[in-house]
Amino acid sequence: MSNVTKLYMIRFFQSLIPAYVIERLFWEMRGMTIPMVVMTEILFALTIVVLEIPTGIIADKWGRKRMLLVAAVIGCLEFLLLLFSTEFWHFALVVLLTAVAASASSGADNAMLYDSLKEDGMQSSFERIVGRMNALDIVSITIAALSGSLLAGKFGFSFNYWLSFASMLIALGFTLTLREPSRGDGEGEAASFPIAVYVKESLAFFRRHPGIYPVILTGIMTGAAINFVDEFWQLYLERHGIPVAAFGVFSAALFFARLPGNLIAYKLKEVMKLGTLLILITAVLGAGFAYLALARDWTGLIALFAVCVAAGVIEPLAAGYLHHRIDSGMRATIDSFQSLGLNAALVATGIGFGYFASGMDLFGGFGFIGFVCAAFLLYLLAIARRIR
Repeated sequence: MSNVTKLYMIRFFQSLIPAYVIERLFWEMRGMTIPMVVMTEILFALTIVVLEIPTGIIADKWGRKRMLLVAAVIGCLEFLLLLFSTEFWHFALVVLLTAVAASASSGADNAMLYDSLKEDGMQSSFERIVGRMNALDIVSITIAALSGSLLAGKFGFSFNYWLSFASMLIALGFTLTLREPSRGDGEGEAASFPIAVYVKESLAFFRRHPGIYPVILTGIMTGAAINFVDEFWQLYLERHGIPVAAFGVFSAALFFARLPGNLIAYKLKEVMKLGTLLILITAVLGAGFAYLALARDWTGLIALFAVCVAAGVIEPLAAGYLHHRIDSGMRATIDSFQSLGLNAALVATGIGFGYFASGMDLFGGFGFIGFVCAAFLLYLLAIARRIR
């Protein structure tokens, strides 16, 4: 079984998490309010900001597989701890560990994929494979969501967390079988680099490629914005009186809305100017979040789906744009810079989201995200000619 096939399987089982469909309700049942959840989100993002670059460097120096194993082990531990969490600090500890796992896998997963493809001369297929993996994510999440809402109603919320633990164990098993791909001529050189050189070379890479900024920043802005949909859609549906039994269907639909964009992103870049594509996606996000803030009836759900459709296009584009320009010896490190930027953005937007949500409930928080998207749209319009 090839590394790419194993990565498909790992992605499938790491997304087959029925706990996620009732996560916010489970946390709320254990005493976690919206401001508390936002505090854990900020803790998560700050931890990643601190660890992102060091873990990326470690992945480049000592291997991607080791970092993926760290993430897989912590992923199993996460669900065991959540089953017994009853206090804020319990949840904060879980989030802290989850951030460590996210930092460990960030950069390492895409680097493992790209170098495995490159080994077989298939690196030009990177965007297509990333899109398909994201599509597999969606299929797995859909299965977990549809079954999870039914299972939670019949057996209780804790049952979903035991199933999620089992799925993460299977993902850990596949991770153990991964083979570290060859990185060619840069492998030995990368292994001898001190940390300072990694950081210096990474910053030099971004200086040499100024055209990369709007693409990466769009990926960061989109990732930060869609995070608040992923974290709070359950509470949004509850505010509209939609029963928990229907959450599985809505969760599946929200993730399926991202499927077309992931599958056709590599085609869209061939038929449309990249700058135009980024502007259109950002405009849809801004309008969608603004409507989420203003709507008080079921029509807000249309905006929720529109936001997901637009967000689905960005990840393959941003990842491919970056990795086609990186040397193998620095792949995980530079990919980690993007993740660092995303989580720094999550801290900033999380503070604003929490402030407005505490005063105007979720609607105020979504309004703030809409304002951020609108401001970023003005930036893209100003530099559109420089986007290649």
